[in-house]
Amino acid sequence: DPQQIEMATASKRKLRRFIVIDEVVDKLYGSKVRAYFRENNVQHKILALPTTEETKSMDLVLNILQEVQNFSLDRRTEPIIAIGGGVCLDIVGLAASLYRRRTPYIRVPTTLLSYVDASVGAKNGVNFLQCKNKLGGYTPPVASFLDRSFIQSIPRRHISNGLGEILKMALMKHKGLFDLLKSHGKYLLDTKFQSCNGFAHHGDAALQTTRIAIETMLEELAPNLWEDDLDRLVDFGHLISPELEMRVLPSLMHGEAVNVDMAFMTYVAHARGLLEAEEKEQILQCMQGLELPVWHSGCSWALIQRALRERLRHGGGRTRMPLPTGLGVADIFNDTSEETLERAYELWVKD
Repeated sequence: DPQQIEMATASKRKLRRFIVIDEVVDKLYGSKVRAYFRENNVQHKILALPTTEETKSMDLVLNILQEVQNFSLDRRTEPIIAIGGGVCLDIVGLAASLYRRRTPYIRVPTTLLSYVDASVGAKNGVNFLQCKNKLGGYTPPVASFLDRSFIQSIPRRHISNGLGEILKMALMKHKGLFDLLKSHGKYLLDTKFQSCNGFAHHGDAALQTTRIAIETMLEELAPNLWEDDLDRLVDFGHLISPELEMRVLPSLMHGEAVNVDMAFMTYVAHARGLLEAEEKEQILQCMQGLELPVWHSGCSWALIQRALRERLRHGGGRTRMPLPTGLGVADIFNDTSEETLERAYELWVKD
């Protein structure tokens, strides 16, 4: 907004920014971030924190808010900036939504998972009583700045972790995205989603996959930003995984737990007659090609039953189970019998 720029530059008050950065990201990029603010003559406070699932709590939110208060932030003109993975973006989003009831904030995702998932939408939150994201709200950021060059510094397993959420959107909504992942999965892992010259036969697979994943996510989220409608295709892979992820911390990352859930649900879809055997195998082969786990010993039958009971409790008495009905197409079901689930589970474990 030219008027805002004119007001900001005409003002005698120095520009000020409060930045929360994941401590690992700070070690890699903190010096560049500080140099950027110095060169632009911006008074700044950078708070580096350990943002992991284990530390994702109200205590950390309150620590951030204490520092925000000390900085004397102007809640109208000085957005809080979050630089890090999904946990960092979630925590800072909640802190910003609480400070003076709503302070603007900006998301800068630095992992593939946060690039295609946490950076999109309005949700924020923290874990509570060993339950994932039990406390939170819906406060969208004023902006998300996406830069794939951050992804080149994360370990290969983290790339695979993010591919789990991309595969979710492919299976629910986009056969073309599924085909991209099947054809270029190893290349994307090897190149860490960087757009490389000299690889014309791959096209720009990194740009295409991230763009389609985000666009399909926005298609689902934008008309239902506050989750008034609980029938959500984006919940695929998120029926059992919250319980599993918290139960086995830190052995499974978020996208890995989601993929274990999706693998089981692929068997459920096959047991219901929604997927042909060949389609089921294609999905599992794609998952393995993306180096994602398709089973975990912690995902017991008892855990699945417990997770689905929780789902019923929070789904208005319905399971609202998204299932693939083909490759890239899906629907939501409320009538999957326990017998079908158990038969799918036994085949899954056997395989």
